[in-house]
Amino acid sequence: MDILADKLHEKYPGVSLASSHIGSMGGIMALKKDETHFATIHLLDEETGEYNKSYLEKYLGDKKIKLIKFVKRVQGFIVQKDNPKGIKDFRDLARDDIRYINRQRGAGTRILLDYELKKLGIDVTQVNGYEREESTHLGVAAAVQAGSADCGLGVYSAAKIFKLNFIPVCNEEYDIAIPEEFLGHENIKKLFQIIKSDEFRKEVEKLGGYEFNLEGDL
Repeated sequence: MDILADKLHEKYPGVSLASSHIGSMGGIMALKKDETHFATIHLLDEETGEYNKSYLEKYLGDKKIKLIKFVKRVQGFIVQKDNPKGIKDFRDLARDDIRYINRQRGAGTRILLDYELKKLGIDVTQVNGYEREESTHLGVAAAVQAGSADCGLGVYSAAKIFKLNFIPVCNEEYDIAIPEEFLGHENIKKLFQIIKSDEFRKEVEKLGGYEFNLEGDL
């Protein structure tokens, strides 16, 4: 979103993009309350294993919302350099010697964690640090780098920025949910022009762990 905001302002100086780190469910609620033009979401359905669609139906069924495929990104464990605790998968989070740093309630990353713990029969009370929250992937990575946590779930790009090790666990769908009424808005059209541009794509791919998943006409 930061890259998108910069590129949008560079090409169209009179247009700005303001975004907040409130998590995917926060984005859903902002759409429900008509507080945003669009939201980016990556919400895993624990019943189907699919992303995003069921949440729009459940929480925004009374609104005409278009779900636009955006990017696929790698989620995994951000761990300290050289992974001294030998963390391999979600089972390790139940170990007494592992300090975890979590994302806030409503974040898609936290929903993914809960899904995986449930599959393994691990109660959240077994995870040391489950109640300790950060609101961004970079915040998680910073906590791991500082040594106050052994690991946290996040995106590869955050681990890369802090020069930490990364253990991939899944590819998730990070999509755009937008009310159909805004699709014809001139500034939204300009936004999508940036999203489709090679320049934007190259900048995002430099972050690492992102693969564009665009489908259809934006």
